[in-house]
Amino acid sequence: MTGHPFGSTGRSVPAIGQGSWYIERGDRTEAIAALRRGLDLGLSHIDTAEMYGDGLSEAIIGEAIAGRRDEVFLVSKVLPHNASRQGVRAACERSLKHLKTDRLDCYLLHWRGPHPLEETFAAFEDLKREGKILSWGVSNFDEDDLDEALDASGPGLIACNQVLYHLCERAIEHAVIPWSERNGVAVTAYSPFGHDDFPAAGSAQGKVLAEIAEAHGATPRQVALAFLTRRPSVFAIPKAGKAAHVEDNAGAAGLVLSAEDISRIDAAFPRGRKPHSLPMI
Repeated sequence: MTGHPFGSTGRSVPAIGQGSWYIERGDRTEAIAALRRGLDLGLSHIDTAEMYGDGLSEAIIGEAIAGRRDEVFLVSKVLPHNASRQGVRAACERSLKHLKTDRLDCYLLHWRGPHPLEETFAAFEDLKREGKILSWGVSNFDEDDLDEALDASGPGLIACNQVLYHLCERAIEHAVIPWSERNGVAVTAYSPFGHDDFPAAGSAQGKVLAEIAEAHGATPRQVALAFLTRRPSVFAIPKAGKAAHVEDNAGAAGLVLSAEDISRIDAAFPRGRKPHSLPMI
């Protein structure tokens, strides 16, 4: 599966990856099979976090990628209260142990917290020098947060910003995506189908997606993913809990929407005004 440059990493990463939020709540064997099926289909970007299931998500992924580590662009996240200089190191060591690997391809600050960004980023750079992480970034950062992060780090170090982005929540299009493109930072969309609120087939929005999907021989969810990743700076990480869902997600990779398709989706799912603060879940 072809990819796009992932921010400042120098790596090419597929636009569609595999998320793992709540993956530990399902059947473990099924989840592992789904993640492996995703790798078979080229969905090599796998995302997790120490917060997810208090390490259980990382452990499931560790089992799924055993023997296939070199195929994976592996991302995890540190909780804000652990993001002191020493806390980052300890959290990273725990994540590496859970994942049964010696390195992360990218390590993110999950959201802004009590520790100065300079301290967190210095810890990331320490880990990078040691080869325990290959790049680092942030998550849930709005435009003003990104300005502060750039001031704290200098140019060329922030690999990505992972943010909430789906058809009914397009706030990042106002400022976050343009900022990221200006500064060479990848944007990773989490919860790209919303949180249990994907448009119902019979709704007006659902019908628009269904009509576009039928014209392309695709599914509504594939259309949604193609729309969200229509810019080469944007990547999406739908949760990969079942093999059938992973196969559907992977089918979005080759789907190119027409200008008319994009206009119809834009009208059906208006982005609205820029909110006072960046939405997150």
